[in-house]
Amino acid sequence: MNDENKILKAEEMYKTLCTMLDDQNIHYEKHPEDYVAVFTMTGEDIPVSIVAGIDSERELVRIFSMLPFTFGEDKRLEGAIALNQINYTLVDGSFDYNYEDGRVIFRLTSSYRESLISKELFGYMIACLAVTVDKYNDKLLVLAKGGTTLEDFLKNL
Repeated sequence: MNDENKILKAEEMYKTLCTMLDDQNIHYEKHPEDYVAVFTMTGEDIPVSIVAGIDSERELVRIFSMLPFTFGEDKRLEGAIALNQINYTLVDGSFDYNYEDGRVIFRLTSSYRESLISKELFGYMIACLAVTVDKYNDKLLVLAKGGTTLEDFLKNL
């Protein structure tokens, strides 16, 4: 697909994403020059910040949420083990972990190459991300701050 067609397709996907967010009455910041929408959803304990965007070059929908804390140097190995165990159980998406600085991001992607993505798929992706992050963010925060041991964390997954 040539670059012009990729851009037209990305614009179409971005319009579908924004329409879904509007239909769900989700308030978001639009960044149409980058095909990105930024918003926050209310979780049970910690708000879930979400960035949803269209990667025109790779023909992907990418959504992610950066957790609002990091693992300190003394907890990074525990964080790596915990996140690996969580990822092993997930059906969609994954937690990406930067061992060097302790940052954690949850990420979901879907290709739209030679296909169309519906508002329903965007809705599913956002709901899946929000539920998954909300399920684990508080538990990971307690582990990162030393409020539980890795052994207890793993027992309570």
